[in-house]
Amino acid sequence: MNSKFTKSTDAKKQEAMWERQHELAADKIYSMCYELGGFFLKVAQIVGKPDLAPAAWVRRLVTLCDRAPATPFEVVQLVLEKELGQSLGKMFERFDVEPLGSASIAQVHRARLRGTKGDVAVKVQHPGVQDLMMTDIHNLQAFAFYLQKTDIKFDLFSITKEMEKQIGYEFDFLREAEAMEKIQHFLRVNNKKVPVLVPRVMRELVTRYVLVMEFIDGTPILNLGDEIAKRGINPGGKIAAMAKQNILKNLTLAYGQMILKSGFFHADPHPGNIMICKGSEVALLDYGQVKDLPDSLRLGYANLILAIADNDPVRASQSYRELGIKTLSKCEDEEKEMLKLAQTMFDTKLPPGVTMLQPFSEESSIKKIAVESFPEELFSVLRTVHLLRGLSVGMGINYSCAEQWKPIAEEALYIAGRQRFPSEFPLSFTSKELEARGPKSSFFRRIFGRA
Repeated sequence: MNSKFTKSTDAKKQEAMWERQHELAADKIYSMCYELGGFFLKVAQIVGKPDLAPAAWVRRLVTLCDRAPATPFEVVQLVLEKELGQSLGKMFERFDVEPLGSASIAQVHRARLRGTKGDVAVKVQHPGVQDLMMTDIHNLQAFAFYLQKTDIKFDLFSITKEMEKQIGYEFDFLREAEAMEKIQHFLRVNNKKVPVLVPRVMRELVTRYVLVMEFIDGTPILNLGDEIAKRGINPGGKIAAMAKQNILKNLTLAYGQMILKSGFFHADPHPGNIMICKGSEVALLDYGQVKDLPDSLRLGYANLILAIADNDPVRASQSYRELGIKTLSKCEDEEKEMLKLAQTMFDTKLPPGVTMLQPFSEESSIKKIAVESFPEELFSVLRTVHLLRGLSVGMGINYSCAEQWKPIAEEALYIAGRQRFPSEFPLSFTSKELEARGPKSSFFRRIFGRA
């Protein structure tokens, strides 16, 4: 009895000691990323996820999503007046001096345009941030090139090249406005009720450095637990669990449609970009990082989703080849490890009993199946899935996006003429749309009762 008590006490002491160490480390990493700014704020977003880092790190680093160093208001005013050609007083009835949030590239202020009733969000780019961030990325590329020659057998250099391209796009707010309108239209056309809300753009008030859009009122997903508790609901109870599941379901549906049906998708679903509105509606903000996948990769990924959902190692191996992922096998059962690698990289579900991933541990699939070459354009898909996984782990929900995306992947492959017909027929396309886009066959007669 005493022996058991001693062991239990020792374990608690050791756990408390590690927690203190994690808190100290989190403070140091936070300070470093905050002071260096630029790209290192994005590093904090990538590292500070519940499926990759200790809880103390997540709590500390996640605040950098929207609490990065802000540009002084005097500078913001100069940028706005120069870009939009009018004084702030003429354009806005009210303009909040304190930003709603400040991220790595820009900050956002709440305001109201003259002669209007609703509020707007004004996004203003930090002056000089582009040069700083690109210098950071070039340094990272040199480090990645060195790392992939060590024991980390993964094509990290290609990933940093894609990051350079994608982050480079974030500095053009005209491109971001077009992306918002395109995704908003796509989701509206493909759903009776849109799974996520996209802010409406004020087209006449958009330049390369300034973006004025509809203000969406809601609770940041980071504060969801506190908001639920304020309403007198148990954050760990059934009602809260249902709300979280509904939020995750809507996000997953939106991303499945964007990636697999369109190929054009929002590629930055970190917690700072997700708001929860009335009725558990989800708003997706910040379209600086979007990706337009070519059909070959979109359909190749659809094939991989079916392999993961069906637990099919042969199809997973074939999908890797189709996607251009080149590997160097280091184990006997190559196809089984290829499937495990696909699940680790491209699905949100964690293995039973696992709460935190260790992608480069000795037993990991990445160690056993070295990734020699990874297509740059797939990195945005990889990052998006991992951010969704971080959200799900943070909510305490372990689910498979591949299983939820299976009907959408089947639909995409069917329309491309690569699949006979889905096992579960999804009704996201109308009969006319399917008939116009799908292969001509008796399928429509059977499904829609055509003569």
